[in-house]
Order: sequence, then structure tokens, then C-alpha cells
Amino acid sequence: MLADVLDYLHCPHCEAELTLDGAVVRCDAGHSFDVARQGYVSLLPGTPRAGSGDSAQMVAAREAFLGAGHFEPLAEAVVQAAETGGEGCVLDLGAGIGWQLARVLDSQPERQGIALDVSRPALQRAARAHPRIGAVGCDIWGALPVRSGAAGLVLNVFAPRNGEEIARVMSSDGLLVVATPTPRHLGELTGPLGLLSVDSRKPERLERELGPGLELRSSGEREWRMSLGPGELETLVMMGPSGFHADRKELRARIAALPEPVEVRASVTLSAWQSP
Repeated sequence: MLADVLDYLHCPHCEAELTLDGAVVRCDAGHSFDVARQGYVSLLPGTPRAGSGDSAQMVAAREAFLGAGHFEPLAEAVVQAAETGGEGCVLDLGAGIGWQLARVLDSQPERQGIALDVSRPALQRAARAHPRIGAVGCDIWGALPVRSGAAGLVLNVFAPRNGEEIARVMSSDGLLVVATPTPRHLGELTGPLGLLSVDSRKPERLERELGPGLELRSSGEREWRMSLGPGELETLVMMGPSGFHADRKELRARIAALPEPVEVRASVTLSAWQSP
């Protein structure tokens, strides 16, 4: 619930404490933020640019694909990697529909969770994904509306990272869990369906993004196979970054040319980071 996580947040304009007054979140300096009827609040300091975040279509596709259990091994791996951490809330950066965060909260009943995302359709789902999730709109590339040292556990699953801000909001004994695709992830579909490929230099980029304030504690890979029919393939493409520019008619034609079902490999690197 939103009221339960406000102590971990601050005003994006002046960094003052926040309180809930009916359907409005306020700070003592007079800044106010309306709580949406779906239960989330946007703490963006300005108006988000048009098209920010995942579209309603992408969010619906993600909800369907994840709900079918195809990424269950990913959820299990994230929960296992997140077993340790410091005092504070669980912060999910680019949380989407709150699927991973809800699974972690199920395994850690003493914690409150905050789902941060810029997509309104995603926040609408995240707000009701778990009774201990507070959904908050923000741009995770920029300054986070989170108090310094508030997060004992930070999740970052297939999402952008602002290393300086992550280091700031983590407690001194906190833990950051990052999930990134390897170059083998969905490799069977990259050419046939025109998917975006994964940069082979992603580990080096991750080190540059996080290295100044955090140290790598562990890293490992998790792979599993998925047997997907035409509808599942379309949903998979539409829920990811390729969904931003996919032509639905062309995509269906490409899928129709593939054998049925298609065996697809999912391949993810899980890394854990802490303060030096």
C-alpha cells in the first residue's frame, strides 16, 4: 500500500518528507501529488514526455506472458539472489507490472516494496500486484524520489540503471540484484523475427554504470528452454523492447513462416552488488 512506503520516499522538488492526505501526497513545502484512482502516485518533477515508458499494449503482453509461467525460472533466480540484504525497503527499478517484486515480497514477508516506473499502464498493474507494494511514477534515469539509505534491497531486471542514484538510496549493508540478458537470450528469434540483439559488451557497460559506487559480489548465468506457439511468440515480442517498433501484420507473417512450436532459449546473467 502507498501509505506504508511514504517514509522511504521524499519530495522530488525539495526532498522533504511526504504524507498522505486523502487522495493527495503532500510535503511541508506545499508540493502536492494526486494519487491515481488505481492506487499509484507520480512523483515526476515535471510532465513526462509523450510515449514515456511501456505502452498499454506492451504491458498487457507482459502480463499475459509472465502469467503463463514462461519466465518462472527468472523469478526463482531473482528470489534466490535477493535472499540477503540490509535494513530497509525493497526497491524495484523499472518494475513494470511488479511481477518480480511481488515474488520477492512473498519470500520476505517483513519487507515493504516500492515499484518505480515511468509507464502509467505498468504502474496501474504494479499498484495491485501485492498488498505490500507502493507504486510510484518516476524516471529511473534521473534522480529517484527515494530517501538516501532507504533501500536494503534493490532489484533491476531488464531495466535501465543510474549507478550514482542506486548507490545513494541503498543502505550501507544493502544489496543490488541485476538481471541482464546474455547475447544468447532469444537468439533463435533474433533473425527470423527481427528482434533487437543483445550487446556482447553489456558486462563492461554494467561495470561502468555501477562501478564507481558499488562492487560486484557475485555473478552467474541461468538458462532455460521455452516451447512457444504462434500466439506466445507474438506476445513475447510485443512485451519487450522490440514491441516499441514492431509492425503487428509483418510480425505475424514472420511467425507463420516458423515451425510450430518453436524451441527458444532464455539466457540471463544474475549479478549481486554491494557498497565497497
